[in-house]
Amino acid sequence: MLKTLRDAFKIKDIRKKLLYTFMMLIVIRFGSELPIPGVNTSYFADFFAKQTGDAFGFFNAMTGGSFTSMSIFALSITPYITSSIIMQLMTIAIPKLEEMQKEGEDGRKKIAEYTRYVTVGLALIQSIAMAVGFGGQGLLKEFNAVSVIVAVSAMTAGSALLMWIGERITENGVGNGISIVLLFNIISSIPEDGMTLYSRFLSGKSIGPAVVTAVIIIAIIAAMVVFVIILQDAERRIPVQYSQKMQGRRMVGGQSSNIPLKVNTAGVIPVIFASSIMSFPVVIAQFFQVDYTTFGGKILLMLSSSSWFKPEQPVYSIGMVIYLVLIIVFAYFYTSITFNPLEVANNMKKQGGFIPGIRPGKPTSDYLNSILNYIVFIGACGLIIVSIVPIIVSGLFTVSHLSFAGTSLIIIVGVILETMKAIESQMLVRNYKGFLND
Repeated sequence: MLKTLRDAFKIKDIRKKLLYTFMMLIVIRFGSELPIPGVNTSYFADFFAKQTGDAFGFFNAMTGGSFTSMSIFALSITPYITSSIIMQLMTIAIPKLEEMQKEGEDGRKKIAEYTRYVTVGLALIQSIAMAVGFGGQGLLKEFNAVSVIVAVSAMTAGSALLMWIGERITENGVGNGISIVLLFNIISSIPEDGMTLYSRFLSGKSIGPAVVTAVIIIAIIAAMVVFVIILQDAERRIPVQYSQKMQGRRMVGGQSSNIPLKVNTAGVIPVIFASSIMSFPVVIAQFFQVDYTTFGGKILLMLSSSSWFKPEQPVYSIGMVIYLVLIIVFAYFYTSITFNPLEVANNMKKQGGFIPGIRPGKPTSDYLNSILNYIVFIGACGLIIVSIVPIIVSGLFTVSHLSFAGTSLIIIVGVILETMKAIESQMLVRNYKGFLND
């Protein structure tokens, strides 16, 4: 990776793109420190201190700490991510959008435009809910119409600006701009996480035990990173053979190819969906005075990941089973809407392609479906391991959410690998151009 970056800086065009991306990230960090006028910036910091649930910690990590400090980027790009998922689901459900997507570049631009509109709408709804819902509880220094409008305008504009920055990075920088913005937000919290680990496991210990503990922590983190890299890059390649056909006076075709099926086909989406569903009742309960000694209160504790793997309260870990089942269900669900074996089989048949030993048409579709079901389950199990390890550590050792663990680690590794591949691709294209010019 370091060699790729070093080689990239030697190329003027790519160096400009890297510097452009870096300057945009500085703008994001600067905006993350600008507080919203009339807002009590310590309100959510104090609120989160009382809530140790994973959902709050993960959301704050996605915003780079902007949410707890209530800066103008408090919503970060979460409205855009939600909007993208909604549009992706609607593309499957609404035939007109599906046709638009198949129209090529013009159709994709139109869908991207709709995604922007939905993003602004979601940001407006979320900011109004926050300003009105928490404004009278201490979020706003003066709870009146003017302060609510200012807070809503600042948060909505901040989210729209981040979306614009992400698109500019995609256009003028390197890689997917939205992913890079999300990566930068998560990484910005790592120094604070390092201090958390130090104060919990190393502070106050003598040199010998401290060194051993530090080595164990580094080894666990390194093992998790390697595991996530393997999970992200693992794929099952289905061989495809294309039959020869007569074109003019000569035979063409007969090439061999493959269909790469990623093991982790759904990425981090199943974990996000499962965490959102599990945490939704817990978040709603924060608005009311809930007695956690009642049956309903105990159910809420069971749904909260902060209650799992506590030695003094092992019964609450039952909620983990629901969490694991949801991850598997959403892995299959998201894969089913993003990969259609029947459509792939029909396209192969039209192009004269077939899988050796499998008849074209429905038998090919059934074969792809069986393979897909198998690898999706393996990918879901990998997601479960990555997401559950930090929860176990948090429960057993009382460690707050870490930005580079679990779900965040999948995002970090995935975006870094994606960005490195984008840089390598641009370097390869430039080398080809240079060869042709010569």
